[in-house]
Amino acid sequence: MNLKYPVAVLLLFCSFCVHVAAADLRLYTEDYRPFSYLENGKPSGMAVAVVEELIRRTGEPASIELVPWTRGYHQVRHQADTALFSTVRTAQREAEFQWVGPIARGYTRFYTHKDAGLRVTSLDDVRQLGTLAVPKQWYSYELLREQKLENLYGVPTPQDMLRMFRHGRVKLLLANTLTLDGMLAEQGMNAEQLQAQFDLMANDSYIAFSLQTDAGRVARWRQALQQMRHDGSLERIYRHWFPTADERTLIDLLRLE
Repeated sequence: MNLKYPVAVLLLFCSFCVHVAAADLRLYTEDYRPFSYLENGKPSGMAVAVVEELIRRTGEPASIELVPWTRGYHQVRHQADTALFSTVRTAQREAEFQWVGPIARGYTRFYTHKDAGLRVTSLDDVRQLGTLAVPKQWYSYELLREQKLENLYGVPTPQDMLRMFRHGRVKLLLANTLTLDGMLAEQGMNAEQLQAQFDLMANDSYIAFSLQTDAGRVARWRQALQQMRHDGSLERIYRHWFPTADERTLIDLLRLE
């Protein structure tokens, strides 16, 4: 019996398995300060810092690329060995990804100009205040559309929303409490110019892996993130980027398994 052919096939198969296991992981993120942005041509930000530490701990061959949200979302829904961050985990998205996190917790809150003298306590009030501009790719846009908000107006980017608010074309601003300062800074504004109104929802930010990505790889990332919770690494990164973070929210985040 000639064993050369079966052995050759086995070796080729093993080589293929090793190649598949070592496939580079492509991590997509968007320009969304302070979670992720480019600084001197390199990805930076709170979420980038967490992901880079997870890459180091897992020993994964991986790259981080800043792309428009819609492109990253499409890639991760259709390709193996891909992930998108930071992604709000929702019931509607639950079955579309494998989730690692959360890596941050914030609140989507309504704001007005401080000198406007407005008080907004509910969506009924929002309905009475004219056009509400919200980026179409945000989950909050999906949520408000489900609420049949007739004055909802989808815009391409958060920057478009901020410009409309700054120039008085809309009376309300909707923003994540963790990204508000960065968004305002891009428009030459600061939080002291705003009046916080009410929270639309709490949101937890995750790393969303494609369903086609090997579950063992995702499990290694979950384990590495849990180690970061236990050894204080996640807290140190969080406090560096959000020095005024709410203590109760941070404690809850670090307790999650």
